[in-house]
Amino acid sequence: MKTRITELFGIEHPIIQGGMHYVGFAEMAAAVSNAGGLGIITGLTQGTPENLAKEIARCREMTSKPFGVNLTFLPSVKPPDYPGFVEAIIKGGVKIVETAGNNPQKYLPALKEHGIKVIHKCTSVRHSLKAESIGCDAVSVDGFECGGHPGEDDVPNFILLPRAAEELKIPFVASGGMADARSLVAALAMGAEGMNMGTRFIATKEAPVHEAVKQAIVAASELDTRLIMRPLRNTERVLNNAAVERLLAKEKELGASIKFEDIFAEVAGVYPRIMKNGEMEAGAWSCGMVVGLIHDIPSCKELIDRIMTEADEIIQTRLARFAAA
Repeated sequence: MKTRITELFGIEHPIIQGGMHYVGFAEMAAAVSNAGGLGIITGLTQGTPENLAKEIARCREMTSKPFGVNLTFLPSVKPPDYPGFVEAIIKGGVKIVETAGNNPQKYLPALKEHGIKVIHKCTSVRHSLKAESIGCDAVSVDGFECGGHPGEDDVPNFILLPRAAEELKIPFVASGGMADARSLVAALAMGAEGMNMGTRFIATKEAPVHEAVKQAIVAASELDTRLIMRPLRNTERVLNNAAVERLLAKEKELGASIKFEDIFAEVAGVYPRIMKNGEMEAGAWSCGMVVGLIHDIPSCKELIDRIMTEADEIIQTRLARFAAA
């Protein structure tokens, strides 16, 4: 399947594995890239530019296919060494970067100078247009269904994707609620050039996370996610657990006076405990409503092959039948 996204990134299938904290290691990225999609190493998970450089080198040993690095720009009292991370990406010969969070404009000249393609994750049409105007090559349009941060507009993909298609000139992929062939075909029908999957890729054999995390995703339904940090205007969609219930109780009790410090125990530094140790009640972790569509733990190749085969079947058989009628 050729789309503007497969052409832009030099990949076989229009499927991207988005950057995910404590999931986007070399094993994950290489497995997706080897299966014909675009694997992504999560930059900030590596901690330092030196560790990112090592992770890029490790991924190079596992795949000869294109892969990317995610850089999320977060507001912080003591920000990460972003110039160092950018340098590690450039020196590592990576040609694709997924940016997220704050405006990446400051770092685009250095990336562009080295022929690096940038896809920016956006939760609204206005942010997507801004990404286009500053020179991003593509956009990942993230609907309200997504795991992680869905923004504050609460617009689901059935509205957001066609709106993006009306406004954007650069290609975009659908993100949030993407799990299977139906997701891909629907995304293409609404104007996207492919899809970005996060939660679905955590429930794969190669995902370097604890088995308990994978089983929790398979066991969950579409009703099992919660939105936290809404009063702080830093909304995050997470899988419900005891820590999330405690956090929501604090939000209800403290109302508009709540501060980040009040929920520190439920959100700070919990990812290694959950993703590596399988402590499923340790805190809040990003997870999309798409868990309701995830019923197995295939290899990345099995998953991507299945999506592409079934997508072809939907387009050539089911949809073609309606056209013929």
